[in-house]
Amino acid sequence: MNNQHITVVYKWTAQPGKLDELTSIYKNVTKAMEENEPGAEAVHCYVSEQENALYVRDEFKDAAAMGFHLQTTAASHFPDLLSIAAPGPFFFFGDVPQELKSATEQMQLGAEFGLHTAGFDR
Repeated sequence: MNNQHITVVYKWTAQPGKLDELTSIYKNVTKAMEENEPGAEAVHCYVSEQENALYVRDEFKDAAAMGFHLQTTAASHFPDLLSIAAPGPFFFFGDVPQELKSATEQMQLGAEFGLHTAGFDR
């Protein structure tokens, strides 16, 4: 993993009875990312029936890849997601440029940002 890599971990809490619809939307999101976003290195979704929520982990090559995602796939699905679920919190790990921080804050994602301090990959 290079120092430009950005990981985003976040939660969507579905309205009552909307968890299956939320999961279905995210299956479309992940397919779109896989097919159209070469800078998206990985996406993983986890359903919590207990919390009526979907947890997602996105891995981006760099800030440009994350910005592309926000402007394309995320932008096209965001209205449908907001109609059935509440976003956040969103945790951004990596060197996120100020303009992308501002964009996430305008989207009211409950965004928090952290820089890498230690770790390893095998």
